[in-house]
Parts: sequence; structure tokens; C-alpha cells
Amino acid sequence: MTLQSTFTLRRVGIRLAEGIDQTLLLLMLTLSLLGLAALYSAAYENPVRIVNQLVSLGVALAAMWIAAQIPPQTLMRFALPAYLVALAFLVAVALFGDVVNGAKRWLHVGVTRFQPSEMMKLALPLMLAWYFARNEQTLRLRDFAAGALLVALPVLLIARQPDLGTAALVAAAGAYILYFAGLGWRVMATLAVLGGASLFPLWGLLHDYQRRRVLTLLDPSQDPLGAGYHTIQSTIAVGSGGAFGKGWLQGTQAHLEFIPERHTDFIFAVYSEEFGLLGNCLLLALYTLLIARGLMITAQASSFFSRLVAGAVTLMFFTYAFVNMGMVAGILPVVGVPLPFISYGGTALVTLFIGIGILMSLRRQRRLVPT
Repeated sequence: MTLQSTFTLRRVGIRLAEGIDQTLLLLMLTLSLLGLAALYSAAYENPVRIVNQLVSLGVALAAMWIAAQIPPQTLMRFALPAYLVALAFLVAVALFGDVVNGAKRWLHVGVTRFQPSEMMKLALPLMLAWYFARNEQTLRLRDFAAGALLVALPVLLIARQPDLGTAALVAAAGAYILYFAGLGWRVMATLAVLGGASLFPLWGLLHDYQRRRVLTLLDPSQDPLGAGYHTIQSTIAVGSGGAFGKGWLQGTQAHLEFIPERHTDFIFAVYSEEFGLLGNCLLLALYTLLIARGLMITAQASSFFSRLVAGAVTLMFFTYAFVNMGMVAGILPVVGVPLPFISYGGTALVTLFIGIGILMSLRRQRRLVPT
């Protein structure tokens, strides 16, 4: 290799590493490798899924790098168009979406199919942060009411699909922005109580399977072969892993096909059975470090907009992990929420990596601002 070639490769390497937060990248790649190991065991009968996940991982890394190069000022300019496009896609899903397993969540665009609700997980925080940043000096209660309306529109469209898990994640992202923008915790608590109380009159509007999921949360054994099956089998798998697990590729619950959706929503059950409590502690430590790094970037943000976006994206990772693990452990209802960086799925993986790229962009901007 000539000296010029070495110099060229070095310049390319420096350019690719520009704006990349090494801590976030290391944590993400470690989680993704654990996810590939668990997916290999969960999808042993279908190796194509491993190939698809590797391709999705490559696309997600490229999307993360691109997002890391976009300055916050550009993110602000595209916040409103991104929100309107994502909202239009959700309306298109309601009108023309594909029905898969009884839910209309997917939309064909050209030769591919994607889930528009994933776009809203990032588009909504950007939109709310842009709105509140514009009115930072004169924020009033009516501004928070307008923000709540911006949250309610996509949440209702997603819940109608029905996809209560994603609707809850989008609503949580909106709630984080409202809180970081200055809405007091007392007001947030009051709204939460009112929201909980509204579930009673809305109970009759839920689908039958959704009502069964809530009821079986209290007692899964009342329908062990139906609505309670997921919870019973996943908790058996988590408990049978013990302290050190049964070993990689040795999980009986997964390999004997007792665990449903073991490569997506319930992959944590597969992971827990094979790696045990020790593996779970490692996974929790990695998520904790990832969230701590994100909160550090939030605290050091150079602008109101950056602080709102960084805080919402960081806590989105927490919500993902908490809801999925709680669902698998039987303390939360069964909803379609993947385990971040672990579960199989291209659209969700790309969304998560773009979120990490946005955090990297916000951190890079802070470093460029003179102190």
C-alpha cells in the first residue's frame, strides 16, 4: 500500500468518525451483538431472518451516521414537514394500509413496505421541540394545550390501527417533551389520573383481544391456552434461566416453540432463559449506561430545542426497554413493543439508530459552541 493510499484511507476514516460519539456507538453495537446472538437462537429454523437483521443493521448504521451529520438548526427546519408527512402517512394507513394479523399498520411505498407509526416516534418530539422553542420566552398554558393536541392526533390514529403499544410510546415521547418544556409534575400527574379514569368509559371501545390482555394481566391462568398463554410461557422461560442461564442455544422453551413471537416482542424471554440473571444484569447495565449518556447530552445541550429533543429521545429508549421487559415478566399487559436493539425488525431498528444519530448531532453541536 502506497503512502498516498494510506493517507487517503486515513482521511476517509477521519471523515466517517466525524460527529460520532464513541461511547454511544460502543453501547449500541454491544447491544446489537447480544441481539444477534439471541435472534440466532430464537430464529434457528429460519436463518433468513439473521441475514435480514444484518442488512437492517447496516442500513441503520448508515442512517445513524447521516443523522449525526445534520446540525440541530436543520432538524428544526425539517421538524414541521416531518410531522406533517408522518401524519399523512398515518392517514394513508387508515385508508389504504395492509392488514396483517388483524391490524392495519403497514403501508406499501414503491417496492417496499414500512410502518409509518415508527416515523412518528421521532417526528413528534422534533415537532413539539420546534413549537416550544419558538415560544420559549412566552410559554403559557394554551401552548401546552396546543402541544397536547399535537400529541393526541397521531396517538389516536395509531391506536385505531390498532397498535396500543406504539401509541403508548408516542404518547410517552410527547409527555416527556411537555415535562421538559416546563409543564409541572402536578399538572402531569392530574392529567395521568384523568387519563386513567377515562379508560373506564372507553373500555367498551377496545377490541375483544385488548380487553382479554388487560384482564389476563391480573390472572393469566384464567385463559392459559388463549390470552394468558404469552405471559405464562414467557415468565416460565425467564424463571427457568436461573442465575447463569441454560447456555446459548440451549433454551428449551424457545427451541420447543413454547414462546410465541420469540424473535420479536418476546425475545427477552429467549435471552433470559439462555443467559440467566447474570445476562439480564449485563443487559440492564448497558441500557442504564446508554440512558445515562443520553441524559448527560441532554444536560449539556446548547439550546432549548436540543435539550427537549435529547431528553425525549433518551427517555424513549427507557420506555421501550421498560415496557418490553415488564410485558415479558408479566407485570404489564402484552403490547407490541420490541426490545431496543435486540428484537428482530428493520423499521424499529432504523428508528432507534436514527435517534442515536440525533443525540450524536446534538452533542457535536454543543462541542462546536464556544463557552
